[in-house]
Amino acid sequence: MSEDDKIRAEALDWALRTGDPGFEDWEGFTRWLEANAAHAGAYDAVAAAAADAADLIAASAPANDDVHEDAPDLRPARSRRAPWIASAMAASLAVVGALWIWQAGSRDLYRVETAPGQVRTVSLDAQTRVDLAGGTAMAFDRKDPRFARLESGQALFTVRHDEARPFRVTVGEDSLVDVGTVFDVRSDGEDLSVAVSEGAVQFNPKAQDLRIAPGEVLQRRGRSGDYTLGKIAAAQVGEWREGRVTFDNTPLDAAAADLARITGVAYVVAPGQKDRTVSGSLLAAPLRRDPAALGPLLGVKVREDGKRWVIDVP
Repeated sequence: MSEDDKIRAEALDWALRTGDPGFEDWEGFTRWLEANAAHAGAYDAVAAAAADAADLIAASAPANDDVHEDAPDLRPARSRRAPWIASAMAASLAVVGALWIWQAGSRDLYRVETAPGQVRTVSLDAQTRVDLAGGTAMAFDRKDPRFARLESGQALFTVRHDEARPFRVTVGEDSLVDVGTVFDVRSDGEDLSVAVSEGAVQFNPKAQDLRIAPGEVLQRRGRSGDYTLGKIAAAQVGEWREGRVTFDNTPLDAAAADLARITGVAYVVAPGQKDRTVSGSLLAAPLRRDPAALGPLLGVKVREDGKRWVIDVP
């Protein structure tokens, strides 16, 4: 569920609760309204939609033929109308909720892929773009330019911040929400990293709810691995766009994946070596010309094996 959908669902819930004559949690309702500027607008929208629907339902109510037209109705006016209003509001809120659930599941996605060594930019609006590294697959929504899904690979997001409609990125079961941001996301199999150079990113707001600030990188090794928050030079975030990649005690399998993306050379890791680490800063162009040049640059052994280049640590 996107952040907008979450806010709508909460607004619908509050509208149902505040419509109950026995509702008393006005303090909690006020706190919810004040927690986010978008809450009041969402609540007003659902309440207005429900009221309009209730009027239509009430207007079409059948006449009560069991009451003689000359017999006076001694019930107070409010008690005569309340059942109709309550049932109409409940019915209309149910309709509104069902409509929003249907809309939330009706994304119009399109896929963008890059080949290893290729860089591609997708512009989502005048101030929001996504740069895809080589070997990357992403999905975007034609109806919602504030959503993207990274399926595999690496991408740099330069996002126009909108507090009412935050930009959201999903990576598998993980969710990222921008807070006025330039950030880089990498997904290799079950490994994940998120590095921020400007603004901030809120990671999994409904679970870990971690804030990644400028100069920080969140990493996870394996789907069940722990999340760690470390430091990174802001200049290194997205440096692959300029043809450079930097490793700082990086596991060899992650380094090989980065090198393959940026150079287009099929680097792989020798068996049993994936958790060995390497450090260094490299340019892609020399490696495209001579893949074996990686050896002295990183202090590793590199050998050709068919169309692949196998990296081993002495």
